Amino acid sequence: MTLKGKRILLGMSGGIAAYKAAELARLLGTAGCDVRVAMTEAATRFVTPVTMQALTGQTVWTDLWDPRVPDNMAHIELSRDRELIVVAPASADFMAKVAHGLADDLLSTLALARRCPLMLAPAMNVEMWENAVTQRNVQRLRGDGVIVAGPAAGDQACGETGMGRMLEAEQIVEEIEAFFQPKLLAGKRVLVTAGPTEEPIDPVRVITNSSSGKMGYAVARAAREAGANVTLVSGPVSLAAPAGVERLDVRSAGQMFDAVKSAVKGCDVFIAVAAVADYRAKNPSGRKIKKDVKRDFTLEMERNPDILAWVAAQKNPPFCVGFAAESENLAANARAKRAQKGVPLLAANLAQEALGADENAITLFDERGEHALGHGPKIELARKLVAHVARMLGSRGR
Repeated sequence: MTLKGKRILLGMSGGIAAYKAAELARLLGTAGCDVRVAMTEAATRFVTPVTMQALTGQTVWTDLWDPRVPDNMAHIELSRDRELIVVAPASADFMAKVAHGLADDLLSTLALARRCPLMLAPAMNVEMWENAVTQRNVQRLRGDGVIVAGPAAGDQACGETGMGRMLEAEQIVEEIEAFFQPKLLAGKRVLVTAGPTEEPIDPVRVITNSSSGKMGYAVARAAREAGANVTLVSGPVSLAAPAGVERLDVRSAGQMFDAVKSAVKGCDVFIAVAAVADYRAKNPSGRKIKKDVKRDFTLEMERNPDILAWVAAQKNPPFCVGFAAESENLAANARAKRAQKGVPLLAANLAQEALGADENAITLFDERGEHALGHGPKIELARKLVAHVARMLGSRGR
């Protein structure tokens, strides 16, 4: 696993979202992390230290003056072997303390005396989050190199709705995984397409395919983890956008083409994962086509634009990566498609193994030949793909 053996200090400040920190501790432990917990006095009003100790199997620390540390310097000793401090929830008060260098309890002193990076997962009422003071603190924290993960928008315990909800435990784990990924594409702009397209026949019928979008979303996430600024052009899927990724929603191939033409300007890398429909109805009906039981129905089709080929043919194109889902003769068809599209790299898989699945097997094809990435979760394959792209970019001096 990506996080196996990572040493993390999980800090908890006061807030109802503390219950999510218990699940976060469990998930990190399951991933193989060594998790140490430090809580503010306010946090213990929501979740007990006993709970966190049971989940982590380690002593929970709450007191700046805890005599169990031999030199009575818990604020120094507790973080020295840690690779990352994650504070979840991070209240408005705690974020203000860190932003201004205040240290009046164990957790805030740990944050000030740390040698490792700090990640905060904000959790507060929408008005507190949107307050100008909080926003100034957030900007200062980011400017100081603190990672701010979230918050999200939604219903809040106070009964109000808006920004300020702490990310779910699974999302925070993803943010932690992203932190530990090598920043191979730092400073690069990456455009990814994902999912199917829907081509209308009439107002209620479409031509589409069974693409789930999972591979494209994994690629977008992996590129963002690698430090890139990522834009995702997505057909209709039921997936949430990866954290930190800008998503543009489209339905038809024509809409996807327009979105790509607009977003590709200034991009360093274009990765076309979407399963774009090759054809569309030539004359879609504005009304529902009624069934005629006495005769068959003929649908006239016309070709959709080839988005990847168009991008690759530009005067100064980004580094282009294509995807091919084949049902047979994988290598021969992939090599032919790479040549036809005029792209430096093409990723290919068998459609019957990949569509809708959480795992896959991918082979890359470039000017040097074939490179099998093996079989595994799509996010792991996406990370390997991104690493391969980074190596090719480096060799070309881009």
